[in-house]
Amino acid sequence: MANMILDQSNSDDNEENVNINENNQNQLIIQDSNKNIETVVEKNNKRVKKISLLTIGSIVIILFLLFVLFMVFSIINNKDTKIKKGVSIEGIDVSELTQEEAKIKIQKELLNNLGTEISFQYGEDLYPIALEQINVKYDLDSAIEKAYSVGRNGTLINKNIETLKLKRNPINYTIDVSFDEIALDSCIIDISNKLPEQVEQPSYYIEDGKVIITSGKIGKAAQNDETKEIVRKALNEKNFKDTYYDIPTYDRYPDEIDVDKIHNEVYREVKDAYFTVEPRMVYPEEVGIDFEESVDEIKKQIAAEKKDEYEVPLKYTPANITVNDLGAEAFPDKLGTFSTAYVNNPNRTTNLRLAASKINGTVIMPGETFSYNTIVGERTIAAGYRNAAIYENGQVVDGLGGGICQVSSTLYNAALYSNLEIVERTNHMFLTTYVGGGRDATVAYGSLDFKFKNNRDYPIKIGATVDGGYCTVAIYGLRKDNDYDVEIVTSKTGARTYQTYKKLYQNGNLIDTIWVSTDTYGVHG
Repeated sequence: MANMILDQSNSDDNEENVNINENNQNQLIIQDSNKNIETVVEKNNKRVKKISLLTIGSIVIILFLLFVLFMVFSIINNKDTKIKKGVSIEGIDVSELTQEEAKIKIQKELLNNLGTEISFQYGEDLYPIALEQINVKYDLDSAIEKAYSVGRNGTLINKNIETLKLKRNPINYTIDVSFDEIALDSCIIDISNKLPEQVEQPSYYIEDGKVIITSGKIGKAAQNDETKEIVRKALNEKNFKDTYYDIPTYDRYPDEIDVDKIHNEVYREVKDAYFTVEPRMVYPEEVGIDFEESVDEIKKQIAAEKKDEYEVPLKYTPANITVNDLGAEAFPDKLGTFSTAYVNNPNRTTNLRLAASKINGTVIMPGETFSYNTIVGERTIAAGYRNAAIYENGQVVDGLGGGICQVSSTLYNAALYSNLEIVERTNHMFLTTYVGGGRDATVAYGSLDFKFKNNRDYPIKIGATVDGGYCTVAIYGLRKDNDYDVEIVTSKTGARTYQTYKKLYQNGNLIDTIWVSTDTYGVHG
Protein backbone atom coordinates (compact mmCIF):
# COMPACT_ATOMS: atom_id res chain seq x y z
CA MET A 1 0.00 0.00 0.00
CA ALA A 2 2.76 2.29 1.00
CA ASN A 3 4.58 1.45 -2.12
CA MET A 4 1.58 2.29 -4.22
CA ILE A 5 1.31 5.67 -2.63
CA LEU A 6 4.98 6.35 -3.20
CA ASP A 7 4.72 5.37 -6.78
CA GLN A 8 1.80 7.62 -7.27
CA SER A 9 3.70 10.50 -5.68
CA ASN A 10 6.61 9.96 -7.95
CA SER A 11 4.28 9.84 -10.81
CA ASP A 12 2.82 13.26 -9.98
CA ASP A 13 6.31 14.72 -9.66
CA ASN A 14 7.19 13.39 -13.02
CA GLU A 15 4.10 14.99 -14.54
CA GLU A 16 5.00 18.32 -13.01
CA ASN A 17 8.49 18.05 -14.36
CA VAL A 18 7.14 17.22 -17.75
CA ASN A 19 4.84 20.28 -17.62
CA ILE A 20 7.70 22.48 -16.55
CA ASN A 21 9.81 21.22 -19.36
CA GLU A 22 7.02 21.79 -21.82
CA ASN A 23 6.53 25.35 -20.55
CA ASN A 24 10.20 25.99 -20.84
CA GLN A 25 10.24 24.68 -24.34
CA ASN A 26 7.23 26.83 -25.26
CA GLN A 27 8.93 29.91 -23.86
CA LEU A 28 12.04 29.08 -25.84
CA ILE A 29 9.91 28.70 -28.96
CA ILE A 30 8.15 32.01 -28.27
CA GLN A 31 11.43 33.71 -27.66
CA ASP A 32 12.81 32.28 -30.90
CA SER A 33 9.64 33.41 -32.70
CA ASN A 34 9.91 36.93 -31.31
CA LYS A 35 13.50 37.06 -32.38
CA ASN A 36 12.54 35.90 -35.86
CA ILE A 37 9.71 38.48 -36.05
CA GLU A 38 12.03 41.23 -34.89
CA THR A 39 14.53 40.16 -37.50
CA VAL A 40 11.88 40.17 -40.23
CA VAL A 41 10.51 43.55 -39.12
CA GLU A 42 13.98 44.97 -39.00
CA LYS A 43 14.68 43.68 -42.50
CA ASN A 44 11.35 45.06 -43.75
CA ASN A 45 12.04 48.42 -42.20
CA LYS A 46 15.37 48.56 -43.90
CA ARG A 47 13.72 47.54 -47.16
CA VAL A 48 11.00 50.22 -46.75
CA LYS A 49 13.58 52.85 -45.97
CA LYS A 50 15.49 51.83 -49.07
CA ILE A 51 12.33 51.95 -51.23
CA SER A 52 11.31 55.37 -49.75
CA LEU A 53 14.69 56.80 -50.55
CA LEU A 54 14.43 55.52 -54.11
CA THR A 55 10.84 56.95 -54.50
CA ILE A 56 11.76 60.34 -53.14
CA GLY A 57 14.68 60.45 -55.49
CA SER A 58 12.51 59.57 -58.46
CA ILE A 59 9.95 62.20 -57.52
CA VAL A 60 12.68 64.78 -57.16
CA ILE A 61 14.08 63.85 -60.55
CA ILE A 62 10.59 63.97 -62.15
CA LEU A 63 9.81 67.32 -60.56
CA PHE A 64 13.14 68.65 -61.70
CA LEU A 65 12.48 67.47 -65.25
CA LEU A 66 8.98 69.00 -65.15
CA PHE A 67 10.45 72.24 -63.88
CA VAL A 68 13.00 72.21 -66.68
CA LEU A 69 10.24 71.53 -69.24
CA PHE A 70 8.11 74.28 -67.69
CA MET A 71 10.95 76.78 -67.87
CA VAL A 72 11.79 75.83 -71.46
CA PHE A 73 8.11 76.09 -72.48
CA SER A 74 7.79 79.39 -70.62
CA ILE A 75 10.82 80.85 -72.35
CA ILE A 76 9.58 79.74 -75.78
CA ASN A 77 6.01 80.89 -75.05
CA ASN A 78 7.16 84.23 -73.68
CA LYS A 79 9.49 84.99 -76.61
CA ASP A 80 6.86 84.04 -79.24
CA THR A 81 5.82 87.21 -81.13
CA LYS A 82 3.06 85.60 -83.18
CA ILE A 83 -0.57 84.82 -82.46
CA LYS A 84 -0.94 81.54 -80.57
CA LYS A 85 -2.04 78.37 -82.33
CA GLY A 86 -5.79 77.81 -81.95
CA VAL A 87 -6.87 81.45 -82.36
CA SER A 88 -9.12 82.61 -85.21
CA ILE A 89 -11.00 85.78 -86.20
CA GLU A 90 -14.44 85.45 -87.81
CA GLY A 91 -13.64 81.76 -88.43
CA ILE A 92 -10.40 82.57 -90.26
CA ASP A 93 -7.33 80.88 -88.70
CA VAL A 94 -4.70 83.45 -87.72
CA SER A 95 -2.49 81.03 -85.78
CA GLU A 96 1.25 81.66 -85.92
CA LEU A 97 0.81 84.96 -87.79
CA THR A 98 2.08 88.38 -86.82
CA GLN A 99 -0.51 91.07 -86.21
CA GLU A 100 0.21 92.65 -89.58
CA GLU A 101 0.00 89.28 -91.37
CA ALA A 102 -3.31 88.56 -89.65
CA LYS A 103 -4.66 91.96 -90.69
CA ILE A 104 -3.72 91.39 -94.33
CA LYS A 105 -5.29 87.92 -94.29
CA ILE A 106 -8.60 89.11 -92.77
CA GLN A 107 -8.78 92.05 -95.19
CA LYS A 108 -8.15 89.76 -98.17
CA GLU A 109 -10.40 86.85 -97.21
CA LEU A 110 -13.27 88.74 -95.56
CA LEU A 111 -13.52 92.53 -95.43
CA ASN A 112 -12.57 93.19 -99.07
CA ASN A 113 -15.36 90.87 -100.21
CA LEU A 114 -18.23 92.23 -98.12
CA GLY A 115 -19.72 94.52 -100.77
CA THR A 116 -20.45 98.24 -100.69
CA GLU A 117 -24.17 98.30 -99.94
CA ILE A 118 -27.01 96.51 -98.20
CA SER A 119 -29.90 96.00 -100.61
CA PHE A 120 -33.57 95.95 -99.67
CA GLN A 121 -36.40 95.04 -101.98
CA TYR A 122 -40.11 95.72 -102.12
CA GLY A 123 -41.93 94.00 -104.92
CA GLU A 124 -39.66 94.26 -107.93
CA ASP A 125 -37.87 97.42 -106.80
CA LEU A 126 -34.49 97.56 -105.06
CA TYR A 127 -33.54 100.11 -102.41
CA PRO A 128 -29.79 100.07 -101.66
CA ILE A 129 -28.20 101.59 -98.57
CA ALA A 130 -24.55 102.38 -99.31
CA LEU A 131 -22.17 101.59 -96.44
CA GLU A 132 -20.56 105.00 -96.89
CA GLN A 133 -23.94 106.65 -96.29
CA ILE A 134 -24.17 105.21 -92.77
CA ASN A 135 -20.41 105.45 -92.07
CA VAL A 136 -19.83 101.72 -91.44
CA LYS A 137 -16.57 100.91 -89.62
CA TYR A 138 -15.16 97.45 -88.81
CA ASP A 139 -12.81 97.46 -85.80
CA LEU A 140 -10.32 94.91 -87.15
CA ASP A 141 -7.43 96.32 -85.11
CA SER A 142 -9.26 95.60 -81.83
CA ALA A 143 -10.02 92.01 -82.86
CA ILE A 144 -6.38 91.42 -83.81
CA GLU A 145 -5.22 92.94 -80.52
CA LYS A 146 -7.50 90.53 -78.62
CA ALA A 147 -6.23 87.58 -80.66
CA TYR A 148 -2.61 88.57 -80.05
CA SER A 149 -3.16 89.01 -76.29
CA VAL A 150 -4.12 85.34 -75.78
CA GLY A 151 -1.39 83.66 -73.68
CA ARG A 152 0.20 86.97 -72.79
CA ASN A 153 -1.76 88.11 -69.74
CA GLY A 154 -1.17 87.49 -66.03
CA THR A 155 1.58 85.46 -64.39
CA LEU A 156 3.94 83.10 -66.16
CA ILE A 157 1.82 80.14 -65.07
CA ASN A 158 -1.38 81.82 -66.29
CA LYS A 159 0.21 82.51 -69.67
CA ASN A 160 1.27 78.88 -70.06
CA ILE A 161 -2.10 77.49 -68.95
CA GLU A 162 -3.98 79.81 -71.32
CA THR A 163 -1.73 78.76 -74.22
CA LEU A 164 -2.11 75.04 -73.43
CA LYS A 165 -5.91 75.34 -73.18
CA LEU A 166 -6.04 76.41 -76.83
CA LYS A 167 -5.28 72.83 -77.92
CA ARG A 168 -8.66 71.64 -76.65
CA ASN A 169 -10.58 74.91 -76.60
CA PRO A 170 -9.72 77.12 -79.61
CA ILE A 171 -10.83 80.77 -79.47
CA ASN A 172 -12.65 82.65 -82.23
CA TYR A 173 -13.00 86.45 -82.07
CA THR A 174 -15.56 88.51 -83.96
CA ILE A 175 -14.92 91.92 -85.49
CA ASP A 176 -17.01 94.65 -83.90
CA VAL A 177 -18.90 96.90 -86.32
CA SER A 178 -20.29 100.41 -85.84
CA PHE A 179 -22.44 102.70 -87.96
CA ASP A 180 -24.17 106.07 -87.79
CA GLU A 181 -27.69 105.34 -86.52
CA ILE A 182 -28.95 108.84 -87.30
CA ALA A 183 -27.76 108.47 -90.91
CA LEU A 184 -29.45 105.05 -91.09
CA ASP A 185 -32.70 106.58 -89.79
CA SER A 186 -32.48 109.08 -92.63
CA CYS A 187 -31.91 106.28 -95.19
CA ILE A 188 -34.92 104.33 -93.89
CA ILE A 189 -37.10 107.44 -94.10
CA ASP A 190 -35.86 107.93 -97.66
CA ILE A 191 -36.83 104.34 -98.51
CA SER A 192 -40.25 104.87 -96.92
CA ASN A 193 -40.76 107.95 -99.06
CA LYS A 194 -40.02 105.95 -102.21
CA LEU A 195 -42.24 102.94 -101.58
CA PRO A 196 -44.90 102.66 -104.30
CA GLU A 197 -47.82 102.48 -101.83
CA GLN A 198 -47.45 105.84 -100.11
CA VAL A 199 -49.82 107.09 -97.44
CA GLU A 200 -51.75 110.12 -98.61
CA GLN A 201 -52.37 112.60 -95.81
CA PRO A 202 -55.49 114.76 -95.81
CA SER A 203 -54.84 117.72 -98.02
CA TYR A 204 -56.61 120.44 -99.85
CA TYR A 205 -56.35 122.68 -102.84
CA ILE A 206 -58.37 125.55 -104.19
CA GLU A 207 -60.05 125.13 -107.53
CA ASP A 208 -63.03 126.75 -109.25
CA GLY A 209 -63.98 128.78 -106.20
CA LYS A 210 -63.93 125.82 -103.84
CA VAL A 211 -61.62 124.23 -101.31
CA ILE A 212 -61.29 120.58 -102.29
CA ILE A 213 -60.43 118.60 -99.16
CA THR A 214 -59.20 115.02 -99.61
CA SER A 215 -59.41 112.48 -96.78
CA GLY A 216 -56.17 110.73 -97.64
CA LYS A 217 -55.41 107.04 -98.19
CA ILE A 218 -53.77 104.24 -96.26
CA GLY A 219 -50.21 103.55 -97.38
CA LYS A 220 -47.12 101.56 -96.50
CA ALA A 221 -44.10 102.73 -94.55
CA ALA A 222 -40.85 101.02 -93.59
CA GLN A 223 -40.59 99.72 -90.02
CA ASN A 224 -37.68 101.72 -88.65
CA ASP A 225 -36.59 99.48 -85.76
CA GLU A 226 -37.00 96.21 -87.67
CA THR A 227 -35.14 97.57 -90.70
CA LYS A 228 -32.31 98.81 -88.47
CA GLU A 229 -32.09 95.38 -86.86
CA ILE A 230 -31.78 93.74 -90.30
CA VAL A 231 -28.94 96.16 -91.14
CA ARG A 232 -27.26 95.58 -87.77
CA LYS A 233 -27.50 91.77 -88.12
CA ALA A 234 -26.24 91.84 -91.72
CA LEU A 235 -23.24 93.97 -90.74
CA ASN A 236 -22.41 91.71 -87.79
CA GLU A 237 -22.80 88.48 -89.75
CA LYS A 238 -20.82 89.97 -92.65
CA ASN A 239 -22.58 87.98 -95.38
CA PHE A 240 -24.80 90.57 -97.07
CA LYS A 241 -23.15 90.63 -100.49
CA ASP A 242 -25.62 89.70 -103.26
CA THR A 243 -28.35 89.35 -100.62
CA TYR A 244 -31.69 91.16 -100.90
CA TYR A 245 -33.67 91.77 -97.73
CA ASP A 246 -37.42 92.31 -97.69
CA ILE A 247 -38.37 95.69 -96.27
CA PRO A 248 -40.54 95.23 -93.16
CA THR A 249 -43.52 97.56 -93.54
CA TYR A 250 -46.64 98.58 -91.68
CA ASP A 251 -49.93 100.17 -92.65
CA ARG A 252 -49.71 103.91 -92.21
CA TYR A 253 -53.06 105.64 -91.76
CA PRO A 254 -53.71 109.25 -92.71
CA ASP A 255 -54.38 111.88 -90.05
CA GLU A 256 -57.83 113.23 -89.31
CA ILE A 257 -58.95 116.24 -91.36
CA ASP A 258 -58.12 119.43 -89.46
CA VAL A 259 -60.79 121.88 -90.61
CA ASP A 260 -59.57 124.66 -88.30
CA LYS A 261 -56.05 124.43 -89.72
CA ILE A 262 -57.33 124.49 -93.31
CA HIS A 263 -59.54 127.51 -92.59
CA ASN A 264 -56.66 129.40 -90.96
CA GLU A 265 -54.47 128.71 -93.98
CA VAL A 266 -57.16 129.58 -96.51
CA TYR A 267 -58.63 132.66 -94.84
CA ARG A 268 -57.18 135.95 -96.03
CA GLU A 269 -58.13 139.57 -95.71
CA VAL A 270 -58.29 141.59 -98.91
CA LYS A 271 -55.24 143.79 -99.55
CA ASP A 272 -54.08 145.85 -102.52
CA ALA A 273 -50.57 145.35 -103.88
CA TYR A 274 -48.05 148.16 -103.78
CA PHE A 275 -44.31 148.77 -103.61
CA THR A 276 -42.03 151.44 -102.27
CA VAL A 277 -38.69 152.73 -103.57
CA GLU A 278 -37.19 154.12 -100.35
CA PRO A 279 -36.84 151.58 -98.99
CA ARG A 280 -37.53 149.39 -102.00
CA MET A 281 -40.22 146.90 -101.02
CA VAL A 282 -43.09 145.07 -102.71
CA TYR A 283 -46.36 144.39 -100.98
CA PRO A 284 -48.46 141.97 -103.06
CA GLU A 285 -52.20 142.11 -103.21
CA GLU A 286 -54.21 139.66 -101.22
CA VAL A 287 -57.63 138.60 -102.34
CA GLY A 288 -60.00 138.23 -99.44
CA ILE A 289 -60.89 134.53 -99.01
CA ASP A 290 -63.24 132.83 -96.57
CA PHE A 291 -65.51 129.81 -96.31
CA GLU A 292 -69.09 130.48 -97.33
CA GLU A 293 -70.23 128.33 -94.42
CA SER A 294 -68.98 128.33 -90.82
CA VAL A 295 -66.17 126.05 -89.71
CA ASP A 296 -68.50 124.24 -87.29
CA GLU A 297 -70.97 123.49 -90.07
CA ILE A 298 -68.23 121.99 -92.26
CA LYS A 299 -67.03 119.84 -89.34
CA LYS A 300 -70.55 118.48 -88.93
CA GLN A 301 -70.75 117.64 -92.64
CA ILE A 302 -67.45 115.75 -92.54
CA ALA A 303 -68.43 113.86 -89.38
CA ALA A 304 -71.85 112.94 -90.81
CA GLU A 305 -70.58 111.39 -94.04
CA LYS A 306 -67.22 109.71 -94.60
CA LYS A 307 -66.05 110.45 -98.15
CA ASP A 308 -62.80 110.53 -100.07
CA GLU A 309 -63.33 114.16 -101.01
CA TYR A 310 -65.26 117.17 -99.74
CA GLU A 311 -66.03 120.45 -101.47
CA VAL A 312 -66.20 123.68 -99.48
CA PRO A 313 -67.46 126.75 -101.41
CA LEU A 314 -65.44 129.94 -100.97
CA LYS A 315 -66.32 133.59 -101.13
CA TYR A 316 -63.75 135.99 -102.57
CA THR A 317 -63.20 139.69 -102.15
CA PRO A 318 -60.87 140.89 -104.95
CA ALA A 319 -58.16 143.47 -104.47
CA ASN A 320 -58.27 146.63 -106.51
CA ILE A 321 -54.52 146.57 -107.33
CA THR A 322 -52.53 143.38 -108.01
CA VAL A 323 -48.80 142.67 -108.20
CA ASN A 324 -49.11 142.39 -111.97
CA ASP A 325 -50.38 145.93 -111.99
CA LEU A 326 -47.12 147.06 -110.36
CA GLY A 327 -45.07 145.97 -113.37
CA ALA A 328 -41.58 144.53 -113.68
CA GLU A 329 -40.02 147.49 -111.89
CA ALA A 330 -41.10 145.94 -108.58
CA PHE A 331 -38.86 142.88 -109.27
CA PRO A 332 -35.92 144.35 -111.18
CA ASP A 333 -33.30 141.59 -110.83
CA LYS A 334 -33.11 137.98 -111.93
CA LEU A 335 -31.77 136.03 -108.93
CA GLY A 336 -31.50 132.62 -110.56
CA THR A 337 -32.76 130.68 -113.56
CA PHE A 338 -32.64 127.15 -114.94
CA SER A 339 -33.88 125.35 -118.06
CA THR A 340 -34.53 121.73 -118.94
CA ALA A 341 -35.20 120.27 -122.38
CA TYR A 342 -38.34 118.32 -123.23
CA VAL A 343 -39.57 116.28 -126.18
CA ASN A 344 -42.77 117.64 -127.64
CA ASN A 345 -45.14 114.83 -126.69
CA PRO A 346 -48.61 116.46 -126.82
CA ASN A 347 -49.98 115.05 -123.55
CA ARG A 348 -46.77 115.54 -121.59
CA THR A 349 -46.25 119.04 -122.97
CA THR A 350 -49.81 119.94 -121.94
CA ASN A 351 -49.05 118.83 -118.39
CA LEU A 352 -45.80 120.82 -118.37
CA ARG A 353 -47.51 123.99 -119.52
CA LEU A 354 -50.41 123.58 -117.08
CA ALA A 355 -48.08 123.12 -114.09
CA ALA A 356 -45.84 126.00 -115.22
CA SER A 357 -48.84 128.30 -115.61
CA LYS A 358 -49.90 127.46 -112.05
CA ILE A 359 -46.60 128.62 -110.53
CA ASN A 360 -45.98 131.47 -112.97
CA GLY A 361 -46.38 134.85 -111.31
CA THR A 362 -46.38 133.45 -107.76
CA VAL A 363 -44.96 135.94 -105.29
CA ILE A 364 -43.36 134.68 -102.08
CA MET A 365 -42.94 137.20 -99.32
CA PRO A 366 -39.89 137.23 -97.02
CA GLY A 367 -40.14 134.33 -94.57
CA GLU A 368 -42.92 132.60 -96.53
CA THR A 369 -42.63 129.01 -97.78
CA PHE A 370 -43.65 128.00 -101.28
CA SER A 371 -45.46 124.64 -101.61
CA TYR A 372 -45.52 123.12 -105.10
CA ASN A 373 -48.47 120.82 -104.40
CA THR A 374 -50.54 123.61 -102.86
CA ILE A 375 -50.02 125.91 -105.85
CA VAL A 376 -50.25 123.29 -108.61
CA GLY A 377 -53.09 121.30 -107.01
CA GLU A 378 -54.12 117.70 -107.46
CA ARG A 379 -53.48 116.23 -110.87
CA THR A 380 -56.96 115.43 -112.16
CA ILE A 381 -58.72 115.25 -115.50
CA ALA A 382 -61.03 118.04 -114.31
CA ALA A 383 -57.97 120.23 -113.75
CA GLY A 384 -56.89 119.62 -117.34
CA TYR A 385 -54.11 117.08 -116.81
CA ARG A 386 -53.53 114.27 -119.31
CA ASN A 387 -51.99 110.79 -119.21
CA ALA A 388 -48.27 110.70 -119.90
CA ALA A 389 -45.29 108.52 -118.99
CA ILE A 390 -44.55 108.14 -115.26
CA TYR A 391 -42.65 105.67 -113.07
CA GLU A 392 -44.88 103.28 -111.13
CA ASN A 393 -43.72 100.14 -109.32
CA GLY A 394 -40.45 100.18 -111.24
CA GLN A 395 -42.12 100.40 -114.64
CA VAL A 396 -42.69 103.22 -117.13
CA VAL A 397 -46.48 103.51 -117.54
CA ASP A 398 -48.99 106.16 -118.49
CA GLY A 399 -50.22 108.18 -115.52
CA LEU A 400 -52.31 111.27 -115.02
CA GLY A 401 -50.12 114.37 -114.83
CA GLY A 402 -46.97 112.69 -116.12
CA GLY A 403 -44.23 115.27 -116.63
CA ILE A 404 -44.97 117.77 -113.87
CA CYS A 405 -41.91 116.57 -111.94
CA GLN A 406 -39.84 118.21 -114.68
CA VAL A 407 -41.36 121.55 -113.69
CA SER A 408 -40.69 120.93 -109.98
CA SER A 409 -37.09 119.85 -110.76
CA THR A 410 -36.52 122.94 -112.92
CA LEU A 411 -37.91 125.13 -110.14
CA TYR A 412 -35.67 123.32 -107.61
CA ASN A 413 -32.54 124.24 -109.56
CA ALA A 414 -33.70 127.85 -110.01
CA ALA A 415 -34.19 128.03 -106.23
CA LEU A 416 -30.68 126.62 -105.66
CA TYR A 417 -29.10 129.19 -107.99
CA SER A 418 -31.10 131.91 -106.20
CA ASN A 419 -29.56 130.71 -102.90
CA LEU A 420 -32.98 130.14 -101.36
CA GLU A 421 -33.59 127.80 -98.43
CA ILE A 422 -34.81 124.35 -99.48
CA VAL A 423 -37.42 123.16 -96.97
CA GLU A 424 -38.61 119.87 -98.48
CA ARG A 425 -37.30 117.94 -101.45
CA THR A 426 -37.01 114.26 -102.43
CA ASN A 427 -35.08 112.77 -105.32
CA HIS A 428 -36.75 110.35 -107.75
CA MET A 429 -36.55 106.59 -107.30
CA PHE A 430 -34.72 106.38 -110.63
CA LEU A 431 -32.50 108.79 -112.55
CA THR A 432 -34.37 111.19 -114.84
CA THR A 433 -33.57 112.15 -118.43
CA TYR A 434 -33.95 115.92 -118.05
CA VAL A 435 -31.55 116.54 -115.10
CA GLY A 436 -28.57 114.68 -113.73
CA GLY A 437 -28.35 112.76 -110.47
CA GLY A 438 -28.78 114.92 -107.38
CA ARG A 439 -30.55 117.72 -109.28
CA ASP A 440 -34.15 116.46 -109.40
CA ALA A 441 -37.18 117.02 -107.15
CA THR A 442 -40.04 114.54 -107.35
CA VAL A 443 -43.59 115.35 -106.22
CA ALA A 444 -46.68 113.24 -105.55
CA TYR A 445 -49.86 114.92 -104.46
CA GLY A 446 -50.69 114.15 -100.83
CA SER A 447 -47.32 112.56 -99.98
CA LEU A 448 -44.24 114.17 -101.58
CA ASP A 449 -43.96 117.94 -101.95
CA PHE A 450 -41.29 120.39 -103.01
CA LYS A 451 -41.02 123.42 -100.76
CA PHE A 452 -38.59 126.31 -100.45
CA LYS A 453 -38.49 129.38 -98.28
CA ASN A 454 -37.85 132.98 -99.24
CA ASN A 455 -34.96 133.62 -96.87
CA ARG A 456 -34.33 137.07 -98.32
CA ASP A 457 -35.63 140.35 -96.97
CA TYR A 458 -37.35 141.24 -100.26
CA PRO A 459 -40.24 139.46 -102.02
CA ILE A 460 -39.47 137.15 -104.90
CA LYS A 461 -41.55 136.28 -107.94
CA ILE A 462 -41.55 133.08 -110.01
CA GLY A 463 -41.59 133.23 -113.78
CA ALA A 464 -42.21 129.93 -115.57
CA THR A 465 -42.53 129.16 -119.30
CA VAL A 466 -42.73 126.04 -121.43
CA ASP A 467 -41.90 126.79 -125.03
CA GLY A 468 -39.59 125.81 -127.88
CA GLY A 469 -38.53 122.52 -126.33
CA TYR A 470 -37.44 124.07 -123.01
CA CYS A 471 -39.04 124.42 -119.60
CA THR A 472 -37.56 127.55 -118.00
CA VAL A 473 -38.04 128.88 -114.50
CA ALA A 474 -36.60 132.19 -113.28
CA ILE A 475 -36.85 133.81 -109.86
CA TYR A 476 -36.92 137.59 -109.68
CA GLY A 477 -36.34 139.98 -106.83
CA LEU A 478 -33.84 142.59 -105.72
CA ARG A 479 -30.12 141.83 -105.74
CA LYS A 480 -27.92 143.36 -103.06
CA ASP A 481 -24.22 144.14 -102.92
CA ASN A 482 -23.49 141.25 -100.54
CA ASP A 483 -25.36 138.61 -102.57
CA TYR A 484 -23.46 135.52 -103.68
CA ASP A 485 -22.89 134.12 -107.12
CA VAL A 486 -23.88 130.45 -106.91
CA GLU A 487 -22.31 127.40 -108.53
CA ILE A 488 -23.94 123.96 -108.13
CA VAL A 489 -21.54 120.99 -108.21
CA THR A 490 -22.66 117.35 -108.25
CA SER A 491 -20.31 114.35 -108.14
CA LYS A 492 -20.97 110.62 -108.34
CA THR A 493 -19.64 108.97 -105.18
CA GLY A 494 -21.04 105.44 -105.55
CA ALA A 495 -22.67 103.10 -108.03
CA ARG A 496 -25.92 105.07 -107.76
CA THR A 497 -25.06 107.72 -105.18
CA TYR A 498 -24.57 111.46 -105.85
CA GLN A 499 -23.31 114.29 -103.63
CA THR A 500 -24.46 117.83 -104.40
CA TYR A 501 -22.78 120.99 -103.08
CA LYS A 502 -23.44 124.69 -103.44
CA LYS A 503 -20.38 126.95 -103.91
CA LEU A 504 -20.81 130.60 -102.97
CA TYR A 505 -18.65 133.31 -104.58
CA GLN A 506 -18.21 137.04 -104.07
CA ASN A 507 -16.16 139.08 -106.51
CA GLY A 508 -14.90 135.85 -108.05
CA ASN A 509 -13.60 134.50 -104.70
CA LEU A 510 -14.92 131.27 -103.21
CA ILE A 511 -16.42 132.13 -99.82
CA ASP A 512 -18.08 128.90 -98.76
CA THR A 513 -19.00 125.38 -99.92
CA ILE A 514 -22.28 124.05 -98.55
CA TRP A 515 -23.53 120.45 -98.70
CA VAL A 516 -26.95 120.26 -100.35
CA SER A 517 -27.87 116.57 -100.53
CA THR A 518 -26.77 112.95 -100.80
CA ASP A 519 -29.04 111.01 -103.17
CA THR A 520 -29.20 107.31 -103.97
CA TYR A 521 -31.18 105.94 -106.89
CA GLY A 522 -32.65 102.47 -107.32
CA VAL A 523 -32.41 99.89 -110.07
CA HIS A 524 -35.31 99.06 -112.36
CA GLY A 525 -36.88 95.73 -111.45
